[in-house]
Amino acid sequence: MSMIKRIIEGEAENYLAGKTTKILFIWGPRRSGKTILLGEIARRHGVRVFNFDLLSDREKFAGDKTQLEKLAREEKIILIDEVQNGPEATVGLKILHDLFGAKIIATGSSELRQKGSGEFDSLAGRFMERYCLPLSAAEAVTAAGRKSYEEKQVYKRFQEAGQIFGGYPEVYDTNLDEKSKIELLKNIVETYVLKDVVNIYELKNVKLARDILIKIGLQLGSEVSIREIAGTVSASVPTVASYIEIYIKNYVLISLPSFKTNLRRAVSENRKLYFYDLGIRNALVEDFRGLELRPDRGGLWENFVIAEMEKRRRNENMLMNMYFYREYGGREVDLVLEDYHKNYGCIEMKRKGAAARPVFPLEHSLKVVNPDNYQELLAAKEQDLFRVAEDRGI
Repeated sequence: MSMIKRIIEGEAENYLAGKTTKILFIWGPRRSGKTILLGEIARRHGVRVFNFDLLSDREKFAGDKTQLEKLAREEKIILIDEVQNGPEATVGLKILHDLFGAKIIATGSSELRQKGSGEFDSLAGRFMERYCLPLSAAEAVTAAGRKSYEEKQVYKRFQEAGQIFGGYPEVYDTNLDEKSKIELLKNIVETYVLKDVVNIYELKNVKLARDILIKIGLQLGSEVSIREIAGTVSASVPTVASYIEIYIKNYVLISLPSFKTNLRRAVSENRKLYFYDLGIRNALVEDFRGLELRPDRGGLWENFVIAEMEKRRRNENMLMNMYFYREYGGREVDLVLEDYHKNYGCIEMKRKGAAARPVFPLEHSLKVVNPDNYQELLAAKEQDLFRVAEDRGI
């Protein structure tokens, strides 16, 4: 598999070239390209990667000041993979930062926060956070290396493939046939989405973990009732809620809460849940039919756009929140963007080009996104997402 240039790669190089000595944590799911990214940085700078899957590497960061001083002196850049496997190394990272000003890039699951508990808190003010998620449309276009007038074709191909097979680099960036892609996605589901997550949290029921995800996968675009899921999988509400939070923390699910105002017409007790990667979702529900044959194609499109916006929000470190909005009368907005100045942008997802009527009660921009114009949404400047215009389309 060729190395697709990721957005985070440029940020990592800027970090290494800059003056800051804050630790750079790069979070994301397994198989999203973090290990390949570190390998490329190591090759380019002539350094090694410490893999915290290995006890021998974790022990090097155990906190002995003399040992850490040698490490900082001999390694001009410290690269750590799977850092969540060594929560005890948090003390060592703090020493490397405070006493020796080491440049450190560490990748892994953000579960280091939970596993390191109070020790991770001691790193407050000493680190930056970025993300390496499944491939985004913008990264696919960059990887294609096409002329600007050819970009629309790449965007079209990515959204068609992304809704069926997703954006995991090893699935997208290959010439695998359909059967091989499906087998690879099933392997990712079994080894990362289920086995790894169950092992990390010492969960007892792999079947329950799978069943909960399948139930969510069958409700794309609908509000999710934890109580209803609990009833269908024969588990308690707190258990189902805890599993869902684990999937959100580990970049399997995206949580879209309901936007609340003090206006009585807005209502929702539930939230919507989407998948970062639709290949994972389709592997869970065992459906890889083409879009023209899919009764769930509306939900797939909605999930695809929301996942792309979430990737963009994280990849570009955009200061905004994402919600959906629904009134008592049933009218709703698929996606509400809110920046930190309380400006609002509303997005309606349509598979076919169509107009949308304003529903959201506050001043807002309103854009209709379909497979032919979605690239304009992803390329729009951040301030343009909230600009109120006479034209209510993109």
